[in-house]
Amino acid sequence: MPSFHHGDVEIAYLDEGEGEPIVLVHGFASSKNVNWNYPGWMSELTKAGRRAIALDNRGHGESSKLYDSAQYGLETMAGDVFALMDHLSIPRADVMGYSLGSRITAVMALKDPARLRSAILGGIGIGGMIEGTGPGEIVAEALEAASLDDVTDPVGRTFRAFAEQTRSDRRALAACLRGSRRLMTREEASRIGVAVLVAAGTKDEIAGSAKGLADLVAGAKVLDIPNRDHMRAVGDKVYKTGVLDFLSRRA
Repeated sequence: MPSFHHGDVEIAYLDEGEGEPIVLVHGFASSKNVNWNYPGWMSELTKAGRRAIALDNRGHGESSKLYDSAQYGLETMAGDVFALMDHLSIPRADVMGYSLGSRITAVMALKDPARLRSAILGGIGIGGMIEGTGPGEIVAEALEAASLDDVTDPVGRTFRAFAEQTRSDRRALAACLRGSRRLMTREEASRIGVAVLVAAGTKDEIAGSAKGLADLVAGAKVLDIPNRDHMRAVGDKVYKTGVLDFLSRRA
């Protein structure tokens, strides 16, 4: 598995296919494989003639595990993605995130828009990006609990079970969650100047309204993923088809 170092942090990644690059940034408690490889995104994108690159965010997958929440700021994690692009000599790319990955992508679009051909914000809406409906301290405490049986909050149980399923380092995830809580303001969202697609399941209570977020970003498009919640939207055919159509219109 290829990797590189961004400072003291080792970042693992996948790099497949040829053509215009698209960088994939996974969600909280997930990984490059769980979010992008196993659901078929890597193969779909490479079949469509794209170079698909997916990283494990710090604290996740095969990348370095850190236990200080201060090492998980969104700007820091966005810096890891830019560093990967630099490592691969990619000056500009489409970037697609999911959930936490979308919040990282949005920070990238604000910090250095010249490096993004477009930003695809998956698994996110106005709730997760602006209003703070994403996982919070209850989820961090659920990750640190002695066992799943000790977790009573339904959202906490969902993320704890997912972390166990993905064999994640739960202590690192708790630090990541506490360090990456920064929300984007409406004014910041309005300053995003790249082409944006906002995609979320219509039953995704964590993401909130995709349209509500897109309304804040000039020219943003909305992709509703019918009857899917936060966990089940990732590999949905409507999601894949909509993203490929959006990318084709950017060519």
